[in-house]
Amino acid sequence: MQEFCSFSLNSLKSWLEQSGEKSFRAPQIFDWIYNKGATSFEEMTNLSKPLREKLAASFRFPALKLIRTLESEDGETIKYLWELADGQRVESVLIMSGTRRTVCVSSQVGCPARCAFCASGREGLIRNLSTAEIVEQVLHIDRTLKVKGERVSHIVYMGMGEPMENYDAVMESIYLFNDPNAFHISQRRITVSTVGVVEGIERLAKEELAVNLVLSLHAPNQHLRKKIIPYARKYALEEILMAMDRYALETKRDITYEYTLLAGINDRSQHAEELTRLLSGKQCTVNLIPYNPVEGLNLRRPTKEAIEGFRDILVSAGITTTWRYTKGKDIAAACGQLAVQKREPLALVSPV
Repeated sequence: MQEFCSFSLNSLKSWLEQSGEKSFRAPQIFDWIYNKGATSFEEMTNLSKPLREKLAASFRFPALKLIRTLESEDGETIKYLWELADGQRVESVLIMSGTRRTVCVSSQVGCPARCAFCASGREGLIRNLSTAEIVEQVLHIDRTLKVKGERVSHIVYMGMGEPMENYDAVMESIYLFNDPNAFHISQRRITVSTVGVVEGIERLAKEELAVNLVLSLHAPNQHLRKKIIPYARKYALEEILMAMDRYALETKRDITYEYTLLAGINDRSQHAEELTRLLSGKQCTVNLIPYNPVEGLNLRRPTKEAIEGFRDILVSAGITTTWRYTKGKDIAAACGQLAVQKREPLALVSPV
C-alpha cells in the first residue's frame, strides 16, 4: 500500500487517470487533506463512494501515529513523538515565537553523524523516512494550529537524521511544503541543516529552490571537528566550505553556520579567533547554540560569560552572530532525546 502524502499533485493526477478516474479530482483530494484537515478518505463528501473506497484501499493515510506530546513550562515549545508503521519512532518539535510557528522535522530514524552532543545518533542510523513520514509531521501539527486560527509558518530540517543522506525524500517533501495546493510555505521559510555532505550540497545548489542552508560546523578546524562529529572524517572541512560557498553563489542566499558551544571543548577564545579566520570574508551568519544537556552524555554547557566572550570576538571581527536562546530544556527538546528514552508513559501527556 502506498503512502498518500508521498504523492505530489501531478503524481496523484497520473494515478487517478491510470485508475480510470478524472484527474481534476486531485486538487479536491489535496484540499481535503492539506486544507480541510480530513483524517480519512471517507470524509471527502464531494467524491463518489466508489472513489473514496478505491483511495482507502490504495493509500495508507495517516502514516504516523501520535504516541505523546510534551509541552514546555512556558508553553512555547511542544514536542511530538510519532510511531511509524514498522514500530520505529521519530520526533518533531513545534517552536512558537511571536507570530512564527516553526516545526523542526526529522528526516531519518536515528542518525549516521553521531555528533558527540546529540541524542539522535547514539544508536546510529536505523532507516530513512519516506516523504509521507516527513510531510505528516508538519501536516498533523498544522491541523492542531488551524483550530486556533494559526498555521505552520516555517520548517527546519534539524530534527533526527542527516537530511542530505535522505536527499530524494527530503526534496519531495520540500516541494510539497511549497506547493500552493498543499502547504504553500515559502521556500525562504524552509531551512535544511547538514553536517556537510558535499554531494548533497552540490545537488541542492542545482535544484530550482532557494531554501536556507545551514552547516552544523561546531569546530574551527578539521581535527577538533572530527572529535565532535565523527561523520566529519568523510569530508575535509575546506571541501565542505567550498561547497557551501558555491551554494551561496548559485542561490544568492546567505549561509548560516551553527556552532554548538561545549564547555572546555570548543568554547575558548582561541577557538573563536580561529573561527573568525576560517570565515573571514564570507557572507554568512554564525548561530551560537549553548549546549542543551542530554542525559548520559558527559558534556557541559558553557557559562554565560564564556558564551558572551566567544560572541564578542566574532562580532569584533565583523562576523554577524546570533545567540540561540535554548527552548524546551524541561521537555528534552533537543533532537532525539525523547525517542531514545524508554517507552514507559511520561509525566506530561496530552492528546492532539
